[in-house]
Amino acid sequence: MTVLEDRLAEYLHVRRQLGFKLKLDGYLLADFVAFLETAGAERITNDLSVLWARRPGASARYHMERLSMVRGFARYLATIDPASEIPPVDLLHARETRNAPYLYCEREIGELIAAAAALTPAQRGATYRTVIGVMATSGLRIGETLALDRDDVDLDSGVLHIRDGKGRRHRDVPVHHTTIQVLRDYARLRDRACPRPETPAFFISTIGARITASRFHKTFRKLIAQVDPQPGREQAHRRPHDLRHAFAVRTLLGWHHAGVDIDRAMPLLSTYLGHSNPSSSYWYLEASPELMALVANRLDNALGGRS
Repeated sequence: MTVLEDRLAEYLHVRRQLGFKLKLDGYLLADFVAFLETAGAERITNDLSVLWARRPGASARYHMERLSMVRGFARYLATIDPASEIPPVDLLHARETRNAPYLYCEREIGELIAAAAALTPAQRGATYRTVIGVMATSGLRIGETLALDRDDVDLDSGVLHIRDGKGRRHRDVPVHHTTIQVLRDYARLRDRACPRPETPAFFISTIGARITASRFHKTFRKLIAQVDPQPGREQAHRRPHDLRHAFAVRTLLGWHHAGVDIDRAMPLLSTYLGHSNPSSSYWYLEASPELMALVANRLDNALGGRS
């Protein structure tokens, strides 16, 4: 290994010991080190960092994120080699953008769950049907759902314990009693079909292993292809994560129709969804015409009818 490769291995080891996964960082920083060595550089420079980060084929936001990864590594190297340059934080600054979510309607969710239930063998169908149903009714991320162990699913209290959510945050997610009943029914079928699984996972494959995210996404693409999209949305890319978006928007619409003060209730939704920043929850106000009308009305009232 070269000196830079050694330093990168040390950096990733230290960060991972602190609890950071750094899967993408590890892959991209290895590519960055190879780029530096191809350029004949023995240390990080700002010019080379920007040149690597701005490789074509990606958005300005992604360029900024790539440079941010380099910055963390550069700070570590600077403690060993003060001549290493640390890219300033204002280099390649880009505004954060988020794609509009696809909001599944009730028909799509029902047909998606029915398609999953039809998978064979029966345990496989029950697993995918239940995973999709839990995501649709709780707003969990797919990674959080598949990471659930048996001890994380409290069927008596009706709570899901999320141990390793985004940003390694832990939270408890209460779910509706009908969802708990579905989970209880699945657990009975699972235990009959595979009484001695090789994993503590709550959701398991037909061979008793935890389901991987890649396997789930592959199956999901086949399932969603069987469900007609909403009129005018035929070209939309429908993802598992959009089940979470649909849950959040349904919650906000329910509060709006019930006359709930959304500003006061929003921290509850942020906590429930595991958002570190309430702005991530307010983003959902942009997701449906009805909620956008609510925002427009608030703005109009704030401006005294001058908007």
